[in-house]
Amino acid sequence: MRTNALRKGKAVSRRYRNRRIGEFLKELELTEGRSTGIPKMLRVMAANGSPTPEFETDEDRSHYLVRLPVHPNADWQDLAADLLKVPTPQVTPQVTPQVSRLISVLNGEMSRAELMQVLDMKDRKNFGLNYIAPALEAYYIEPTNPESPNSPTQKYRLTAKGRELLKTL
Repeated sequence: MRTNALRKGKAVSRRYRNRRIGEFLKELELTEGRSTGIPKMLRVMAANGSPTPEFETDEDRSHYLVRLPVHPNADWQDLAADLLKVPTPQVTPQVTPQVSRLISVLNGEMSRAELMQVLDMKDRKNFGLNYIAPALEAYYIEPTNPESPNSPTQKYRLTAKGRELLKTL
């Protein structure tokens, strides 16, 4: 890609160097792979009142660098969200009653045993399947020791998403 093409928003690469990485990022919905990122970036920056992005590349055009100078009055978080198409966090009404109960009693960092005691539960398997697992999968809670999920010292705490959910309960 040539620098002047990048500046005009016409950056279409015909040669892919890291096809596997590109496919992986598309699966994670971090990229779309349709060469729309540069034009979108230019549009959003112009709409925001920010200066034009600065592009640099080497003679072989083996890489490029983009500097995004943000307008002094711009809200950089809103700009980043627009550029990345990050949706605003929303609490979905599909939260199960079990997860809601778990979120409502989780205070600081608590172990499985402490949570079961507060919820007056005895069945460890049911608690893991219907409370802990769905809350972890939805990112409402996180383990304090993620490298050792079955550690006897494992505790759980609310994530930012969990704290947002707690405000609605």
